[in-house]
Amino acid sequence: MGSDREPLARLLGVAEAAVDAGVRWLAEAGDEWSRRRFKASGEEVTAADAEVERRITRVLREHAPGIPVVGEETDREEGGSVPPRCWLLDPIDGTMNFTRGAPLHAVSLGLVDGGEPALGVVHAPALGRRWSTDSAPDTDTVGPDVPEPSGARELSRAVVGVTGAGGGGSPSGRLLAALLERAYRVRMQGCMSLDLIGVAEGWLDACVCVGAKPWDVAAGAALLRRRGRTVLDGDGRPYAFGAPVLVAGSGPLARELAALCRARIR
Repeated sequence: MGSDREPLARLLGVAEAAVDAGVRWLAEAGDEWSRRRFKASGEEVTAADAEVERRITRVLREHAPGIPVVGEETDREEGGSVPPRCWLLDPIDGTMNFTRGAPLHAVSLGLVDGGEPALGVVHAPALGRRWSTDSAPDTDTVGPDVPEPSGARELSRAVVGVTGAGGGGSPSGRLLAALLERAYRVRMQGCMSLDLIGVAEGWLDACVCVGAKPWDVAAGAALLRRRGRTVLDGDGRPYAFGAPVLVAGSGPLARELAALCRARIR
C-alpha cells in the first residue's frame, strides 16, 4: 500500500511531527483542561481532547493537505464511512483514565491507505513512551514472510486485554464472564490503543476491543500487522473498520477468541 504522490515513509514523519505538537501542548496544559463533561452518548470528554485534536489536525493539514482528517471529536458524521485514504485520530484514547490522573491514556494517529491501516503512531504521555510503524516502503511488507510471533497460542494460557465491556447482562458482559472462566488472566486497562500495543509488545497475548471505533484502533492495527499479529473481527474475518468487535493475537489464539465472540456477542 502506498502512493506515488505521498510515500508512506514521508507521511510517517508527518504523523510523528503532528503527534509531537499535540503532546507538547498537553504536557503544559493546566488541570482545567482535564475536567470532564459528557457527550450525548454518555462518554466522557474534556477540553483537552478537542484542543489536542485541533493542534494535530493543523499540522496534518499543513504538511499533507490532500489527506482528510477524521477525528473523534470534530469534523465527522456519526456512523459515516471511513474514506479510503485518510488520517484517523483519537486525541486522547482512554479519556476516563486521563480525567482521573491514571497514566493509561494515549494519543493515537493512524493513516488509512486503500481502506486499510497503513501506518500509525501511538504516544502515551504519562508513560513517556511512543510506538510507531517502521518507515514503510511503497510495497506492503506484511504477509506470509513475516514470522508468527511467540507467546500463548491458546486461550487457557493467555493473558487477554479487554476494552469496551458493558455490564454483566450485556453481550460484552457475557463475553467477559466467559473470558474470566477460560483465559489464564484478563486485564482491563481502559484504553484500546494501549491494549493493541500490549499485544504488539508482548505484555498481552491477545486483546478484545468491543465497540471499537476506527480512530481507536487504526494506528494499533497497523503496528500489529507489521509485527505479524493476526487482527480479526468477531466473526473471524480480517478486521475491517466498522466491525463491532476486534480481536488480535497470534493466529490460533485470535481465531479462538473470535469463535468465543461469535458465541457470546449477539
